[in-house]
Amino acid sequence: MLTLKTVTRTQGNNQALKEGSVPVPGIELVFEDVPLLIDGFRRMVRGLEFDVSEMALTTYVCARAHGKRFTALPIFLVRAFHHGAIHINTDAGIAHPKDLEGRRVGVNRGYTVTTGLWARSVLQHQYGVDLKKITWVLSGDEHVAEYRPPANVVPIEPGKKMAEMVASGELAGAIGIEIDAPNVQPLIADAAEAGFAALRDHGHYPINHLMVVKDELLAAHPEIGPALFEAFAESKRLYVERLRSGAIDKPTAVDAMHRRVMAITGADPLPYGLAPNRRMLEQAIASAVEQGIIDRAPRLEDLFPANTHALVG
Repeated sequence: MLTLKTVTRTQGNNQALKEGSVPVPGIELVFEDVPLLIDGFRRMVRGLEFDVSEMALTTYVCARAHGKRFTALPIFLVRAFHHGAIHINTDAGIAHPKDLEGRRVGVNRGYTVTTGLWARSVLQHQYGVDLKKITWVLSGDEHVAEYRPPANVVPIEPGKKMAEMVASGELAGAIGIEIDAPNVQPLIADAAEAGFAALRDHGHYPINHLMVVKDELLAAHPEIGPALFEAFAESKRLYVERLRSGAIDKPTAVDAMHRRVMAITGADPLPYGLAPNRRMLEQAIASAVEQGIIDRAPRLEDLFPANTHALVG
């Protein structure tokens, strides 16, 4: 039995796996509790502390560009819409997203955070914003310490707090931060509906998290990739069955989102595998290049083990 130290946050689609009702043949997953999941991402990127780890998509793409020794499996645990992630100061004279051009806009944590990537992509591709005309102000550093951002990306001034800077007008707005102030509101009206409209009209359904495995383990035990994929897919299938049948007693906001996605698409709201996700993965990679997160687009297949390319679950 191969024992793998694993980090993944418990949620509907992996609950059966974490509880043990879905086994992984020949593998024992020993789950380590990391209260703040992003700390797990950082520990994996900087220290390879786990055998298997959940990770944000953009963190992974950036990490691979800097030679980090792990590879993703096409298990896409978390998806979300990011139209509502952008908040503005209502006194800043911003009537349209393009009015952010020439302004300073905050980004929670690092520039390579996946929410930031998708929110900026929405601004660029759905609202025509020139991202290079905005100065992006970061509240933290990057998981990939070697990464260097473009010239229009700067750190927050020492001692400053991003929420206060947005409320005071020092920043025109910010991405990925909750701000309790009467003069701060979402940039995009009816953001949730805007996200579902983008799904319905353009197939826009962003991927946030996937799973990664240490390269040395995949080299020594290539069967790990397909085995983990099938187990995660079975756990997710059980969750989707419960969603469809209304068997979830206390549905969360995430459960409600997945049910709405199913109503719009008529399909599994969390497809795994390259084939059903190619379009969104290629969009994420293209946006990472456009935004200066990576220098060039890798071949999509190079980001996943060859023996997982044909898997769909």
